[in-house]
Amino acid sequence: MSTKRFRLTARREAESLEEPVEEANELAKKLGLEPYPVNYWVVDHDEMNQLIAYGGFQRRYPHWRWGMTYDRQRKQDQFGMGKAFEIVNNDNPSHAFLQESNSLADQKAVITHVEAHADFFRNNEWFGLFVGDTELDAAAMLERHGEAIQSYMEDPEIDREEVEKFIDAALCLEDTIDQHRTLADALDGRDRVQPEDLRKRLEEMDISADVRKQVFDEEWLDDFAEAEAEAAKLDQPRKDVLAFVREHGMRYDEEEGRAVEMEPWQKDVLDMLRTEAYYFAAQKMTKVMNEGWAAYWESLMMGEEQFAGTDEFITYADHQARVLGSPGLNPYKLGKELWEYVENTTNRAEVADKLLRVKGVTWRNFHEVIDFEEVSERIQPDPAIDAVRAETLDDLAAFDEDDPRIDWETLDAARSGADVDVDRYPWKVLTYEGLAERHFSLVKPQNRGFLRRIRRSELEQLSRYMFDDEQYDTVEAALADVDYAAGWDRMREIRESHNDVTFLDAFLTQEFVTDNNYFTYEFTRSTDQFRVASVDYQDVKKKLLLQFTNFGKPTIAVYDGNFRNRNELLLGHQYNGIMLDAEEAKGVLERLYDIWGRPVNLMTIVKEFDEHEVEVARRRNREPVPTEVGKRIRYDGAAFETYDLDPELEERIQATDIDYDTKPDEWLS
Repeated sequence: MSTKRFRLTARREAESLEEPVEEANELAKKLGLEPYPVNYWVVDHDEMNQLIAYGGFQRRYPHWRWGMTYDRQRKQDQFGMGKAFEIVNNDNPSHAFLQESNSLADQKAVITHVEAHADFFRNNEWFGLFVGDTELDAAAMLERHGEAIQSYMEDPEIDREEVEKFIDAALCLEDTIDQHRTLADALDGRDRVQPEDLRKRLEEMDISADVRKQVFDEEWLDDFAEAEAEAAKLDQPRKDVLAFVREHGMRYDEEEGRAVEMEPWQKDVLDMLRTEAYYFAAQKMTKVMNEGWAAYWESLMMGEEQFAGTDEFITYADHQARVLGSPGLNPYKLGKELWEYVENTTNRAEVADKLLRVKGVTWRNFHEVIDFEEVSERIQPDPAIDAVRAETLDDLAAFDEDDPRIDWETLDAARSGADVDVDRYPWKVLTYEGLAERHFSLVKPQNRGFLRRIRRSELEQLSRYMFDDEQYDTVEAALADVDYAAGWDRMREIRESHNDVTFLDAFLTQEFVTDNNYFTYEFTRSTDQFRVASVDYQDVKKKLLLQFTNFGKPTIAVYDGNFRNRNELLLGHQYNGIMLDAEEAKGVLERLYDIWGRPVNLMTIVKEFDEHEVEVARRRNREPVPTEVGKRIRYDGAAFETYDLDPELEERIQATDIDYDTKPDEWLS
């Protein structure tokens, strides 16, 4: 009975949302978005927690991790530590799940948020890496994987615990992929085939001792093994550890006391888990961009375009405040602020470009001769576009009949008495160009001083390649040519090509850091406390980039698959000034041994402090300087051993200055 009641509630909720879904999609397209089709589903809070645990999908492979995630989410929801309003997956069509207990204002906010996510999924090239030219059907793929792994667990010839143990080992490596390449390109054969152990093959051939001594003497075998090992050495570290293990990994057979070939089911499971790791990589790589993009368009649609009704606005404002106000590194807040900064700087450059083409205006005298109050007044949207209502439609009709800002077909329908609720949805009678003028960022109260703050260096840069610099006689004439859509057009270009690392690198400036009060903090060993370290944008950028490079995880790569000609695996931590958690690293090596079948090694660098130096530094209120020492941790299936690292290998794992797995000259750690 209870289930029927809940299903009836969900059905009624779904029916009430049909209009908001249809209108939100139309508004999103008017604003220049191109979302995947979205199927919306209404679920109760327990179903929502299950979906969150499964990463937004209804069917996944059986594993304890889903139950753990579900329990954490359920408790978080139960004790008011954060409510999940929705979840949407990257698929074509996308599927969005709305919680039936949400208020109508919350549901509208979620729907507008989802439409922007679906646009990002469809148009960002990092998501396109996974599908290429094929059609995306992630739900079906994940369901197939779930069914296949379930069948292995139910196979009487396969120990279920072995399957679970194998999945645990593979999941320890799920982020050790080459996320900047496609799933297929990562298997490009940069590594060479493992050399065959010729001594072992000779033993299996049962060759007589005399023949073996005459043809295959020990010196020749040693020389052959050395040459083969050199030929098999990786030319470059290989980031796709999962692929390397899939190609060359074995399993340790306790009965035989040696490593043997993987079972077919093990290779199949590795293939599936690696494919899923590549599918989810784009979401991890664009968390700030994607959530910021969705938060930006949601805010514009719900607030500025009044998709939230007057009786819903307070509820929506509370909803938005909770999302943007959550503590810690908040991708919604950081992303939204960066997108707004991109929009503002692009619009500022567009206006400044026009003003610099006015006779008598140069980059040197710009701030002295420009009347910024006049500029602010002249870039205001046309009153007929800014305040569209049913009673003002005649004002729009008086525009030139080819004016690109007006949706003439809808306007004619509305004036003819058709069912077009202009008071509720004023955007229906405007085009993309009209909406761009209506929401031009530089006229918003919070941005009124943004044009005035433009630096002379930026003005000089704009003027450098400007040939037609006396195009206009007056400021009025120049501003009449402003492209109000410049900011939105630029945002869509960036949305197509960037990920979080490149986004932060390109657009996080000193102006942004100052305006939004960002700073770095660090733990000081001398005082055992945290303190503000810097407000310089370069330092803030370094800190943030560290959190987003390689999903915020240490970068680990394969350096040798036949280390010291013993078929041992040699991994390297690409050290960027941040030490590994030693215990976690050992735990991963234990699991990795299960799917390599032979000893595994991990190179890293540790910081060692002299206790006397620490005490002296504490007295002098400064930080002690550590000594960085290369170490190699080896696990043979039974015990760990730690060795000093060869200088040549230590040099190889030191990060360079060409990417963000780097160790900056003055790192704030």
